[in-house]
Amino acid sequence: MPSIFDPAAAAALDARIAALTPATTARWGKFDAPKMVAHLTEALRMALGDIVVRARASGLLRTRLVRYLIIHVVPFPKGAPTAPALLARASTSWDADIAELRALVRRAQGEMKRTSWPAHPAFGALSAHDWGVLIHKHVAHHLTQFGV
Repeated sequence: MPSIFDPAAAAALDARIAALTPATTARWGKFDAPKMVAHLTEALRMALGDIVVRARASGLLRTRLVRYLIIHVVPFPKGAPTAPALLARASTSWDADIAELRALVRRAQGEMKRTSWPAHPAFGALSAHDWGVLIHKHVAHHLTQFGV
């Protein structure tokens, strides 16, 4: 699986983000482009430890096998549930929102050697490798949702 820590994969995501416009329409789901960008911004802020998202009750997603399969093997399903905290951010201005998202992707890319990562609200403790793959997979999922 591609990772945010791979410079070529991160550059490809950046180019895809740059191709978005506020009028880009979704192929599925309820997001418009500004709301999707706000969602990804909050998800990256969570991954980097800038915000804390309350953990869900432990369960199947926290088992090693299921967590591995979801992060590294199977594609994200369309319409998968997300933490409400990652949906709460309001869009401010398109240019500022895109610049912040791109900056957060670059910041995440630079964290490859980081030894301490926050727990994921659904998956629990993750390694840097897991976070790198998950960040890439999540951003790519939503860019695909918008056809870029």
